[in-house]
Amino acid sequence: MEEGTMIKRWILCIGLFLANFGIMGQNAPLMRPIPDYDFAHFERNRILYPAGDSTALERFFSKLDSVVFLGEGNVSIMHIGGSHVQAGVFTQQFRDDLLSISPDLIGGQNFVFPFTAGGTNNPSHFMVSSTGEWTYCRNAVRRETDKRMGLAGAAVTTTDPEASISIVTRERYPSDCQPEYIFNKVTVIGFSETENVVPVLSCDGGILRGKYNEWQSTYTFQLPDFTDSICICFDSVEGEFTLTGVLLENGMPGVSVHGVGVNGASVPSYLRCDDFERDLSLIKPDLIIFGIGINDAAENDFEKETFKQNYRELISIMQRVNPDCALLFVTNNDSFKRKKVNKKRVYEVNPYGKVVEQAFMELGKQLGAAVWDQFDVMGGLRSMQDWENAGLAQKDKVHFTREGYRLMGNLLYNALIDKYIQHIKSDAKRQ
Repeated sequence: MEEGTMIKRWILCIGLFLANFGIMGQNAPLMRPIPDYDFAHFERNRILYPAGDSTALERFFSKLDSVVFLGEGNVSIMHIGGSHVQAGVFTQQFRDDLLSISPDLIGGQNFVFPFTAGGTNNPSHFMVSSTGEWTYCRNAVRRETDKRMGLAGAAVTTTDPEASISIVTRERYPSDCQPEYIFNKVTVIGFSETENVVPVLSCDGGILRGKYNEWQSTYTFQLPDFTDSICICFDSVEGEFTLTGVLLENGMPGVSVHGVGVNGASVPSYLRCDDFERDLSLIKPDLIIFGIGINDAAENDFEKETFKQNYRELISIMQRVNPDCALLFVTNNDSFKRKKVNKKRVYEVNPYGKVVEQAFMELGKQLGAAVWDQFDVMGGLRSMQDWENAGLAQKDKVHFTREGYRLMGNLLYNALIDKYIQHIKSDAKRQ
């Protein structure tokens, strides 16, 4: 064995030992504090393996070891869902928690979509402003006039040569220890049906042109310096351009958590995206956290077997991109349906939360995937009313408040990091 490789192995072993030593104390330093609510089942907050083994996440954890203890490589995580993910708070809290594992851990590449330009709510971990006229379409509402969509599940289109989109990678509601995210490489994903409109970046009063990749439909820009902000604009030629995503990278070892979510999206919504697989190859996730399901289960004709078959189709696309990708299903949160009775708005519990929970357990067993049972952890059927009473859920009894989403992010992180701790202990014993 080469000397450099031997040294690295010893560094990893020492890191594992120190981590194990710290973790075995009464106050596990990697875990996030969780408040106590008598209506919740936080004592059952754990990752489950319906197939009866722990191989689903081991490859992911091994890759995370290299990043955390050796400072080598990148770990790519994708959290995909509907409005819970588009809001961004849940994903951002989970991302911030992961980056706190090590003081030198850096957030790497980041896939974003400028929802603000489309007149809808933007995720909280970056800010967007726009000029000019833009039209918006999303995968949850499919019309004949809609443009091709990819991984983001949405698209914004302009015919205004003066239009622009500015992106700043800063949290709208930063915490005291908010991780900084800077980048020096930008990939704009999109197309011009008239083939005469090209995106450019406005940098320090000048114009930067990118390298075009026809197959990926991308324009890649290498920036002269690291930054946390960009302005995408266009040349003066008249025509139409459709933007379907932006990838921001810094080339540094670290952990990336990409939030992919569209209001109202179901599993079939993402199956409608023609360029989903192509765009997914740009981030090639090592772990996919599936949070799609709340909108599927909102339909009165919801069928478990159809839901599972749609998921299998979506997963087959993802596994073509990365066959070794770990899969983690997140069961639906408890929710209520709204209806009118005698002209009054009333809410009744959605009975499909338990059915979706069963569906994910069955998929987890069939596919060797992991499951985080959010439905059970929050208290099961009708628990959303308790979360609302505690200020953790909104009045629609479907969505959480900012504090509720942050709590969910901490809970998911704790469940995952608990499994990672077990992985570290097992490796330490083998050394």
